Amino acid sequence: MMHKKIERGFVLITTLMLMGLIMAFLGVYYTTTNIEMATVRYSKNSATGFYSAEAGLNLRAENIRSVFVGYNRPEGISPDVNSPCEGTNIGSGDFACQTININQRTVKTYVEEDAGNPIVMTIPPGERYQNLHAQEYRFTARSMSVNNQGQEETDLRLRFKSRLVPLFQFAAFYNKDLEILPGPVMTLTGPVHTNGDLYLYSNSATLNIAGQVTTAGSLYRGRKNDSGCNNQAVNILDPLNFRTLVPVCPSRRLVLPPDIAPFNGMIQDNVEIVTVPSPEVFDPVPGAMYWDKADLRIVLALNSSENPVGFQVRNAADNEIAAQTTQLNACAGSLNGKAVNTLSVNPASPPVFRNWREHNKYIRMLDIDMTALLNCLHSTSWFGSGKLLSDNTEGGIVFHFTVKGPSSANAANNYAVRIRNAQRLRSTIAGAPNVIGMSIISDQAIYIQGNFNSQNKIPAAVMADTINVLSNNWNDSNSTAALSSRTATDTTINAAFLAGTDSTGGIEGAGGQGGAYNGGLENYPRLHENWSGRTLTYRGSFVSLGTPRHSTGPWPAQSYNPPNRDWNYDTSFNNASNLPPITPRFVYLRQELFVRDFERD
Repeated sequence: MMHKKIERGFVLITTLMLMGLIMAFLGVYYTTTNIEMATVRYSKNSATGFYSAEAGLNLRAENIRSVFVGYNRPEGISPDVNSPCEGTNIGSGDFACQTININQRTVKTYVEEDAGNPIVMTIPPGERYQNLHAQEYRFTARSMSVNNQGQEETDLRLRFKSRLVPLFQFAAFYNKDLEILPGPVMTLTGPVHTNGDLYLYSNSATLNIAGQVTTAGSLYRGRKNDSGCNNQAVNILDPLNFRTLVPVCPSRRLVLPPDIAPFNGMIQDNVEIVTVPSPEVFDPVPGAMYWDKADLRIVLALNSSENPVGFQVRNAADNEIAAQTTQLNACAGSLNGKAVNTLSVNPASPPVFRNWREHNKYIRMLDIDMTALLNCLHSTSWFGSGKLLSDNTEGGIVFHFTVKGPSSANAANNYAVRIRNAQRLRSTIAGAPNVIGMSIISDQAIYIQGNFNSQNKIPAAVMADTINVLSNNWNDSNSTAALSSRTATDTTINAAFLAGTDSTGGIEGAGGQGGAYNGGLENYPRLHENWSGRTLTYRGSFVSLGTPRHSTGPWPAQSYNPPNRDWNYDTSFNNASNLPPITPRFVYLRQELFVRDFERD
């Protein structure tokens, strides 16, 4: 009996010990679980705080970039580094504290500017846009995330560079698909970029590109409007020697990474799209950048019947400056060859100008004799404006010429500006100041007649809806005659070009959709004469920001024979001081350093 009681006692003690042990294990498990759950919560909260703060950094960096895109410079004062974004310590302007709510976190951000801004630098070899000159601004963005309990979780810093790259440093820059499909041998000595797809093809000779090739879309060997290709060489520097891109292509072919690899970074596809100005920046309206910054604005005003009211000098608010208009008309009338003139749209009232490509339209044209106009402006004060021909505020003088009438904003119209007698962009009057640089702007089509900037070359640009080239032999009276009567002679142009260009098939996107061919880069300037056996010499830069808004005549409707194209990039633009006034630019960011300063509960 005693033994049974002892056994029951052992069982009870053992059971109690096991229960105690189990309870201990449960306690440990509970504690461990709580720790793990707390760790998970901490990690989750920490990660959420981190990504929230990182989002804040990205937003501030993009805000800085967008300021540059708008042709402004960020301005303001950063908060003091001691307790930033607390109380009244918030800074001002583009660098001030901003508070945003992300993922149930309060994210506070601000920006600091490097004291050495800006620097003019050359983009290093091996980088995208290598060897181009850029203005570089350096900034540090700081972002702090605070949770619902008021605890600061993450403090991040991002050092980044904002680079401003002039578009006229490219042999060709398109904000759309770009097709380079020459017949004779063509060599482009300069970089090529497109924000769309790039098509490279040569009809019967060789295409050479001596510069970095970048495309935000895909790169193709062959045509866009059909599946055509051939075995004519397309050569690109690798960067020391020319190397043939896809030597054999019986039909259009997508260029793949293995095809690109041997070029050592000189070909890059699917790069980030860069933001460029829209064509609206050239509009003759208050607030449009080029209109606002122009040194002289001349408008051919038309009434509701499209008859000329007269030439007017206008201010940035688009109001006529009557005194300057009077002086312009008096000067123009007193010169040997009027500085400004108009061509009639009525074939019964000569002079007339007919454009066969623009649906055989007669063109209402503001006609500018550039030498005569510069002679009008030769004095120490343009019509009492206080300006000089040697003004260098924007790198030279900026002219905005336009026609304002009932069809100005129409998708298609018959308005244009012509520039002639511009072989020397300077006054012929003794003692007149020399022009440092010149940009000519219009929202309408521009026609360049004869040699342009061919003597005593200066930095120059022509920016318009479309750019048309007329030779030294052009005669308005022959514009209505057959092509055989419109015989060109050798002509030279030194100027950067920015204009709209047609799109193959009328659309952008993947090739092979058929439709009308746009003429390719080799038909960027619109021609109107029989150039057979004649040479058009061009040095500059081809930039296209989109399709024309007012000149809608397609390439297959042209009436011309092509010239010998002695065309190339103007290498003097490699020096930023030689760029034309208010050269348009694109902006991109480059990250330099990303730091997580600390992490708190």
